[in-house]
Amino acid sequence: MKHISSVLLVASSLLVTSSVAYSDQFLRMVSGPSGGSWYPLGAKVMQVMETNIKGVSTSNTSGGGISNVMSVDGGDAEIGWTYAHTVANGYTGKGKFKKAHKNVRYFATLYPAAFQVAVRADSKIKGFEDMKSANISPGKPKWTGTAFCESIIKDYGYDFNTIKKNGGVVHMVSYKESVALMKDGQADVFMAATSVPQASFIELENSPGIRFIGLPKDRIDRIVKNNPGYIYGKIPASAYKSLDKDIPTLGIVTSMIVHKDLSDDLVYKMTKAFWDNHAEFVKVKSVWKKVILKDAVNGAAVPIHPGAAKYYKEQGVM
Repeated sequence: MKHISSVLLVASSLLVTSSVAYSDQFLRMVSGPSGGSWYPLGAKVMQVMETNIKGVSTSNTSGGGISNVMSVDGGDAEIGWTYAHTVANGYTGKGKFKKAHKNVRYFATLYPAAFQVAVRADSKIKGFEDMKSANISPGKPKWTGTAFCESIIKDYGYDFNTIKKNGGVVHMVSYKESVALMKDGQADVFMAATSVPQASFIELENSPGIRFIGLPKDRIDRIVKNNPGYIYGKIPASAYKSLDKDIPTLGIVTSMIVHKDLSDDLVYKMTKAFWDNHAEFVKVKSVWKKVILKDAVNGAAVPIHPGAAKYYKEQGVM
């Protein structure tokens, strides 16, 4: 009898331990800066997962496309926002990544984003050739927009050091800080790789007034060729009140990644909750209308997490 009781006690303990381990699952997301689309959407995504997956608690913190890959790979976050080409570079240790980040797995393809560049309406700057001594605000050091800027000015024959040597300033700050610098006249150019339209540009349209700058087709052709993952993009004339024509620029596909060590069962539930609540995310940002299940793995250049893959196979996506 004592033996049976002991077995039952051990079995009971194992069940409790298993339950506690699952109930203690904390999902940390790294998204984007306040003023962008990733942060509010990320907050909603985590709220949905916490509500729909029993035993899970969540958090959402700001980040950037490049740094988010590093955070997820290093175990500082379980899920993160990035771009398809950024995670591909991170996985293989190319581009801005000094080593291969093999702990990341693909979760979902989201929507296209565009590299948006604006100057004050009264600025004499007409293009990137005029920015060699300007005060520019391209984003923080490990943000994808900053990498875009570096790729473009490299094609024009200069870099951030050139700007500084010529008396210009490279402000590596957040969207919010960039807006303040533009309003105060301390920045001539604001740049961001983000969804269209974007709140910071709308704010600057109202005050002090801005003018968008595009790229010539030959430049886009060459930069896309030299930077795998970059695509042709545009800022539609309908996106901002100050536009009367489309602005040609570089584009990129927004993606979401997870850590490889998350259990298949958990990631399956995360994927299901994510797609079952599509309408909730549209309420946060209308750009979510462009997020389509059939495109969920388009552009996936790193392994798809098995839990996500199971869901996509059930839905006929894979």
